[in-house]
Amino acid sequence: SRQAVSKWERAESSPDTDNLICLAKLYNISLDELLKTEEDVETIKDSVKEQQERKKRKVNLSATGIYVENEDAIVSLSTRGILVKSLEDNEEVSIGQKPFDQLTEQEQKMRKIREKIDGIYFILVVMAYIALGAVFDYWHPGWLLFLTIPIVSSFIEAIFNKNAHDFAFPILMALLFLVLGFYYDLWHPGWVVFILIPVYYGVIPGKPSIKINITEDDEEDN
Repeated sequence: SRQAVSKWERAESSPDTDNLICLAKLYNISLDELLKTEEDVETIKDSVKEQQERKKRKVNLSATGIYVENEDAIVSLSTRGILVKSLEDNEEVSIGQKPFDQLTEQEQKMRKIREKIDGIYFILVVMAYIALGAVFDYWHPGWLLFLTIPIVSSFIEAIFNKNAHDFAFPILMALLFLVLGFYYDLWHPGWVVFILIPVYYGVIPGKPSIKINITEDDEEDN
């Protein structure tokens, strides 16, 4: 298949014995000629070790989302959107977020900084919640602190993208409503804050950041 040949070309896998025999017959050469290499044993061992490392599954869970990678595909679910990329044929589908390898060097640097900030803030929120609960018995409504995680993350995202619509304004309003209700018993007319959501998106300049991108490696298709 095209995907199998692509993996051979990228040195991510090797043809099995049956395929090697067929290739030798196809090109009218011997197996010795087909398998001949100038590389020394150490280079071959390093290459095999690298292939084995690539095949290891990587899973990363953070405050910003979930990242899973194996030898076949990459799947990323985060506050910035969804990315599914096939490593076999280099095709990808992204909703919202821009693929990391398509970012400029400055954008890649800024994204890494944002992810570190998100991770640090998540840890601080967990520590603060445990402290409030253990010391002051504020398990409730201390859990409201967790709603600040997407608020802070989206605020940084909005600044980075220079797009106010990337800010999680509805979550901020939900947090404000809960604070008014729990602390001041203003469930009514506290619900009025939700009216500000369409006002925000209607008045504040910006545009929705959700986009669907489908790309594929044209070179392999040719």
